[in-house]
Amino acid sequence: MASRPKQVAPRPAPRLYLTTPVVTDVPAFLAQLSAALDADDVAAVLLRFAEADERTLINCAKMVATPVQAKGAALLLDGHVDIVARAGADGAHLSGPSAFAEAREQLKPERIAGAGRLMTRHDAMLVAEQGADYVMFGETDIERNRPSFSAIEERVAWWAEIFEIPCVGCVSSLDQIAPLIAAGADFIALGDFLWRDSSKIASTISEARRYLRLPEPAT
Repeated sequence: MASRPKQVAPRPAPRLYLTTPVVTDVPAFLAQLSAALDADDVAAVLLRFAEADERTLINCAKMVATPVQAKGAALLLDGHVDIVARAGADGAHLSGPSAFAEAREQLKPERIAGAGRLMTRHDAMLVAEQGADYVMFGETDIERNRPSFSAIEERVAWWAEIFEIPCVGCVSSLDQIAPLIAAGADFIALGDFLWRDSSKIASTISEARRYLRLPEPAT
């Protein structure tokens, strides 16, 4: 796995990556999602499902895929690798090295295979060596606990210094965006706080985009 070259061209401006709440009412959520997608450029949407039968999950994903892909964003499913193709999704997000190892052959090379819930540096390097299209730092664990922000910032900075594979940094508030951009995140993931107030989704996205503008390089 290649490291980043020491002399590089100015990196592209980071982009937004949206993680949905657990979706139980798709038509109601689509109104919220449309507000987010219409507000500004979004690179990807990670769809989290409520428990349901396979047919229901496929139909849910198809409904969400239409507006997401119409905006040029990628739709990723949180797990559920078996239905990615039938749902018309662009890929899946896998939690941990074991889940990634089990699923990668079903996704690669046609679809995106991302990896998160990487508890150690070794976990991150392992999925990178196995072909992850991106790594994500700062997700909550299965008990909804999140690493400290300083730990997330440190992990992003370590990754950006060494590896070429894109890195997604998760934030829990807008004021965490700038530090992760400075640390080297390629994508910024907006999660639960984005969806809490439907009336503020568009303005929150627009404010997030303001933080994504990279500073001019030093002369």
